[in-house]
Amino acid sequence: MSPGTWIEACAAEDIEVEDVIRFDHGDQSFAIYRTADGSYYASEGFCTHQKVHLSDGLVMGSVIECPKHNGRFDIPTGAAKRPPVCINLQTYPVKLEAGKVLIQI
Repeated sequence: MSPGTWIEACAAEDIEVEDVIRFDHGDQSFAIYRTADGSYYASEGFCTHQKVHLSDGLVMGSVIECPKHNGRFDIPTGAAKRPPVCINLQTYPVKLEAGKVLIQI
């Protein structure tokens, strides 16, 4: 699969507002988010601190809080916002098509 390929992650309705779900594709794992304003985002799935999956975390507005040590990331940018996380998350472009959430990998 060439870089920049769009893949279907889930149905838009699969994610509640202020929620996150896990999406695995090949050997990669992603977190797919829906923020408080209803926007969709995607990032690498594991916290950069201790590799805990973010799908078990808490979405607050446009921030995801890791379930293990409560580190926080900005969902749209992936920026590390609260210790112990200090390495940003990789984010991926997202688009909606026919009620589906697609991410570009």
